[in-house]
Amino acid sequence: MNEHEHGEGEAAAAALRPGHAARAGSAAALSRYVERRGSGEHADAVWRSAHAARVAAQALAVLSESAPDTAADSRCARNAAASAARASRTAQLVDDAAGTAVAACQAALKASPAAGAAAGAKHVGTDERLNAEADAAERAAVAAAERAGWIRPGETVPAVSTGIRSPEMMTMLHL
Repeated sequence: MNEHEHGEGEAAAAALRPGHAARAGSAAALSRYVERRGSGEHADAVWRSAHAARVAAQALAVLSESAPDTAADSRCARNAAASAARASRTAQLVDDAAGTAVAACQAALKASPAAGAAAGAKHVGTDERLNAEADAAERAAVAAAERAGWIRPGETVPAVSTGIRSPEMMTMLHL
């Protein structure tokens, strides 16, 4: 690869990064909802949701600290989408499976494999169609979470500690 091709690759990765980062945004907000609504009977759900938020925060930290890299960025988005799906299951549990909670959980469960497909080994985050499908699935999941009251539009997403980013954690995140 020559210098010109390398520069074009970085530009393409930078253009794709906002979509990958947007897909990584909702797990912390879901965790906050579970923490506020969860009671003693939901202690396990609160712990699971907090763990999901930490995994998402790890992915977002990697995105913010590294140079654009389509493959790594799409893996971060995939990991965060999986975390949001986990957090949505706990939010559904806290809401006792209310209709809007079920719909929001189902939307998050659709967004996670869409992000996974976009990050897949064959396309490593570069396939425009898969990225568009993942972006649409994430928007639908966020809209459903808003209807369920899990996320409030315009609300600042709380900061979540990323914990220790050991080599083992980074390997688990496939980074």
